[in-house]
Amino acid sequence: MLGVLVNTAAIIVGGVIGLVVNKGLPKRFTDAIMIGIGLCVIYIGISGALQGENVLILVLSIVLGVATGTALRIDDRLNALGEKLEKRFAAKSGGFVSQGFVTGTLLFCVGAMAVIGSINAGIRGDNTMLFTKSVLDLVAAAMLAVSLGAGVILSAASVFAYQGLLVLLSQLLRPLMENPAILAEMTSAGSLIIIALGLNLIGLTKIKVADFLPAVIFAPVLTALAGVWGI
Repeated sequence: MLGVLVNTAAIIVGGVIGLVVNKGLPKRFTDAIMIGIGLCVIYIGISGALQGENVLILVLSIVLGVATGTALRIDDRLNALGEKLEKRFAAKSGGFVSQGFVTGTLLFCVGAMAVIGSINAGIRGDNTMLFTKSVLDLVAAAMLAVSLGAGVILSAASVFAYQGLLVLLSQLLRPLMENPAILAEMTSAGSLIIIALGLNLIGLTKIKVADFLPAVIFAPVLTALAGVWGI
């Protein structure tokens, strides 16, 4: 769990740094920074999305994933949690707690490094990838907090719970580490979701990104089935 703890701490530290910097910046600067972050997120998403090898699996994963997410109202529930946090902390933080919490949670939890790094830590005790992710997340948290405020810091709790659970379940998830095709399709689906998040950040769309999260679960299942059926 060391890597998870370091990652969680890095997001908190980065968020605090962003809040300190934010106090001296006019709104036009924070808006410009937000667009810059969004463009970087889109680039990261595109890079990962291209790792997939089977477009059919990606399409089915996204369709089944968003249908499931919409039925379960994942995005609405996550935003509702963010709004509860906002009512409790907004007066003290002066930031957009709900948006920062949801954006941070999605950005820091959706991606290959979160999944593979946590599984590596649980199976092999290798925290290298999580340490690397921690450095990247520290910088991202600082930049996000400049525009979105204290909610980004609260997203550290989501990271701790999500990656900690992956570490604890790592033995069950071990087959993922032994099948490059599964990892590739999971990365592709997760990265497409990150692209959607980036589009939201720059203001082009208002996609309910969290509703797409089940796609990351459908991707390995469909990949495994495709392997059995020889597709």
